[in-house]
Amino acid sequence: MFMALGERVGHVLRGAAIGVAEAVPGVSGGTIALVTGVYERVIASAGHLVNTVRYAVTDVPRGRGWTRAGHQLRQVHWEVVIPLLIGMLPGLLIAAKLLEPLLVDHPEQTRGLFLGLVLASVLVPISMVGKPWRGPEVVALIVAGVAAFVLTGLPQATIEPHPLVVLVAAAVAVCALVLPGVSGSFLLLTIGLYEPTISAVNDRDFGYLAIFATGMVIGLALFVKLLQWLLEQHRRMTLAVMAGVILGSLRALWPWQSEDRALHAPGDHVPSIVALFLIGVAVVTAMIIAERRRLRRAARDLTEETYETPHVR
Repeated sequence: MFMALGERVGHVLRGAAIGVAEAVPGVSGGTIALVTGVYERVIASAGHLVNTVRYAVTDVPRGRGWTRAGHQLRQVHWEVVIPLLIGMLPGLLIAAKLLEPLLVDHPEQTRGLFLGLVLASVLVPISMVGKPWRGPEVVALIVAGVAAFVLTGLPQATIEPHPLVVLVAAAVAVCALVLPGVSGSFLLLTIGLYEPTISAVNDRDFGYLAIFATGMVIGLALFVKLLQWLLEQHRRMTLAVMAGVILGSLRALWPWQSEDRALHAPGDHVPSIVALFLIGVAVVTAMIIAERRRLRRAARDLTEETYETPHVR
């Protein structure tokens, strides 16, 4: 059954939001995917795509054909993946163009908005763990939170954008695309490659972007299967770690901090920052409520279809 047009448009908008998030240091595209309810389908689809490539490389040269590769390719949630990709590219390009000057000219207010967005989003993995929380899950949340807090406080480095460095950095940063709470842009900022990458996007430096894209493919192939396995075999613990990482990463979004990432007490622009923080909380809360209503409606419709379908003996 074909997905309703409204649902497809919704996925395009979700993709745009993920693209915007990936351009913002401190905000994770994986977090947006989690909040909007597409995260697990994206991870599953990425896993099937990795398997498709693996089977194509191993089976076809040996004369085994495309059977296994084709089966994996058909398992991809194309009805979700394609609209997301359609939305992600313009979202990323627009954010790269518009958000960079905002981060430079109004860093406190911008971080205040993002702080509200990310703080509210942590409710998603926490609620997905379910009740009651067990001791190991609480410990995992705390340890992951402390680790993320320390890592996001590391001073920014400056390195030359050598092709090999760009390749490795992209492979690491793309892991953040699929891991809620970890910002790929922030990782690039930490190692000093954020500005060269944003400039390459804005200037259409296709040589740099080709190397970066290659690194992303390598990173996905190495990481996504592990994450998929963790979600299948250790779902509660994995979600607890994700929640901890999101909480710890809030350090990067504290509005009042110096260039070397030392945190300060609230200072200038408090009213505007608080207002933007509350707007961020409200936006994500509205997204969570809308997604839960959509899921309840879909479950209700499925139940009604089940009861209305005549049983054939």
